[in-house]
Amino acid sequence: MDTIGGLLNVYFVDNGDLGTVTLTSDEITNMTGDSGALTAFKYELRGGSSFEQTINANRENGTHFFEQTLNLQLKKLSKEDNKELKLLIAARPHVVVEDHSGNCMMMGLEFGANVSGGSIVSGTAMGDFQGYTLTFTALEKKPAAFMDVDATATGYPFSEFAGLTGTITITEGTNT
Repeated sequence: MDTIGGLLNVYFVDNGDLGTVTLTSDEITNMTGDSGALTAFKYELRGGSSFEQTINANRENGTHFFEQTLNLQLKKLSKEDNKELKLLIAARPHVVVEDHSGNCMMMGLEFGANVSGGSIVSGTAMGDFQGYTLTFTALEKKPAAFMDVDATATGYPFSEFAGLTGTITITEGTNT
C-alpha cells in the first residue's frame, strides 16, 4: 500500500533527438541527445490521463510486442494549443510519462509514438471539461523503459544523463 495512481507530467521529445540511449537492465541510464543537447516539451496533467501497456503475443507465429497507449486530457482551448496539436499529430515523438509515484517511463523509445485519436471538446455545462483529449499509441519490442532519474535535479527528468553535455531545454506547454 505504498503507491498511488495517475499521471503528473508528460514530456515530448522529437523522434531521433535522444541520441544514443544506454539501457542497463531495461532501465535508461544514459543518453547523448542531439549534439549533447536536448529539447523537451512538458505538459502538466490533472486527472483524466492514463498510461497503459498491453502485451500482444501470438504463439503460432512466435511473436510478441507491447502496445503502449497514452490517453491525455489537456485542459483549455486556445489558438496556441491548436498550433501545438497540429505539430504533435504530424510528429512521431518519444514520450516521457511521469506518474505520481515518481516513476518516469519512456514511451516509444525505439519507434516513437503516434497520435491515434482524440477530440477537441467545449463541454456543455459550466463545470464540464473543456480542452483536448489525445490518444498516443506506440508499438515496441519491450515495455516502456524506466529512467534512472533524480526528481530534485535541475533539468529533471533528463539532467541525470552524463551524455547530455549541452543545454537541456524544457518548454512548458501552453495549456499548463
